[in-house]
Amino acid sequence: MQNNIAFGKLYIGCEWIMKLAYINLLWILFSISGLVVFGVLPATVSLFSIVRKWLVNKESNLPIFHTFFQIYKNEFLKVNKLGVILVIFGLFLYYDYKFIMAAGGMLQYTLTIPLLIITSFYFITLLYIFPVYVHFDQKVFQYLKNSFYIGILNMDITILILILIGLIGYFFSAIPGLLPFFCLSLIAVVIMWGAALNFRRIEKKQQNLSSQK
Repeated sequence: MQNNIAFGKLYIGCEWIMKLAYINLLWILFSISGLVVFGVLPATVSLFSIVRKWLVNKESNLPIFHTFFQIYKNEFLKVNKLGVILVIFGLFLYYDYKFIMAAGGMLQYTLTIPLLIITSFYFITLLYIFPVYVHFDQKVFQYLKNSFYIGILNMDITILILILIGLIGYFFSAIPGLLPFFCLSLIAVVIMWGAALNFRRIEKKQQNLSSQK
């Protein structure tokens, strides 16, 4: 009996490893097919969508390639519009940094801390943008706003996600040969898992508020 349980867990573990490697390779393939610049964001949305279906919807037997391709095709334009906004804001922060470093003196000291705070907010938004995108159907600016609020209002989960990503990074630095197979898929599982916890928190708060009315 115990051997059957152990074998079942081993089988599930191996199945997860194969799935994560497969969607990571699909992510690389579809990113390249979109000339990287235009392909990486829809490919990332496709990967996160599948991970969400596994973790949140418990759809363990979905057709991976077909699902990946359909999401990639359907979200190509919309997510690239979102990407343009993210890139523009990222470039704005970069050139602000260059300006502040070149300014020196009291101006550099005065502006560095606000820039660090804004940059931290930017990276928190980036951390949640894909889970929010695949979980909700919203306008582009709503994705940005809600990603920021969810990250800031649930800092315990945000910090936990960052710690786990750091551990994954350490793992890959020790075994870099696994990067082509798990570089994003494993990180996506961690981020989507943490985001799902936050989504459930929000739903419970909304239910409590509605019950009090």
